[in-house]
Amino acid sequence: MSRIAVIGAGAWGTALAISLARRGGHQLSLWAHSPAHAEELNDTGENLRYLPRFPLPPDILITPDLLRATEGAEIVLTVTPSQSLRDIMVQLAPHLTPDQVILSASKGIEDSSFLRMSEVVAEHVSNPFGTLGGPSFAQEVAAAMPTAITIATGSEDLGRAMQDAFTSPSLRVYRNDDVVGTELGGALKNVIALAAGVVTGLDLGNNSAAALITRGMAEMTRLAIASGGRAETLSGLSGIGDLVLTCTGGLSRNRAVGIELGKGRKLPEILAGLNGKVAEGVRTTTAALGLAARHNVEMPITEQMAAILHQDKAPRDAIRDLMTRPGRTE
Repeated sequence: MSRIAVIGAGAWGTALAISLARRGGHQLSLWAHSPAHAEELNDTGENLRYLPRFPLPPDILITPDLLRATEGAEIVLTVTPSQSLRDIMVQLAPHLTPDQVILSASKGIEDSSFLRMSEVVAEHVSNPFGTLGGPSFAQEVAAAMPTAITIATGSEDLGRAMQDAFTSPSLRVYRNDDVVGTELGGALKNVIALAAGVVTGLDLGNNSAAALITRGMAEMTRLAIASGGRAETLSGLSGIGDLVLTCTGGLSRNRAVGIELGKGRKLPEILAGLNGKVAEGVRTTTAALGLAARHNVEMPITEQMAAILHQDKAPRDAIRDLMTRPGRTE
């Protein structure tokens, strides 16, 4: 039996906790950021705020006490928004033992430093680390719909252990050793999903959407390779798999934000309507451009998306500027 602490009681953290409980063989805790949310989870037996209609197994320890949640845990699964991970690590670092595994399921790039989640963790601890990626809507994982994900670690033994801990009849887990590529695939696809939503909101048709996704994949791959990742990782679950799902699926928050931008709504109004849920791509867009500048990588779709989000550029003007760029080879 493994003791697993799930840090973050949003939709994805809750879904992973439910999946792990359904698999069996684990002792689970779920950390909620606020005492009020933890109390609500315990009282109602479900996550009404972020993942309603999925009962929480009663043997999961739900607590707002971070140290209580992680004490004795063999795996600390961080499922917080990417911009919150540093604060979590500041609190946890003095209390972690060297053998506790940090497994990140957060998909983003820190917007102030342009660091990946593994790099944020490494600034605080030297514990064994892995990252989880792949096409996986929380609602479908919670509902036990067949899903395939990948876990990337630098150690084959750790990868096998994580694969065994998470695999279940409804969750097929692959493994690889490309942490960089897996992290950047999961982060950058959110930016392209925003742009795909803009195309949908402008009603530009399927040709435009297919072109946007394909060229977005090229941008993601260029930056991943420049950062030390591998192209083949971006061709797998954490790259093209997650990209296709997030750009086309009706449950994608990033795509939904892009659709509303394409329809002419303003970003603050759209974000307010998410009721506390996070569209990671909004903040990852500027972080991705910072990382791209560091590596001298061209990312025209990301640049136009940043102009829409943060410079109030009209979405139709952004698409026009993409279409009229100088010709080049593919």
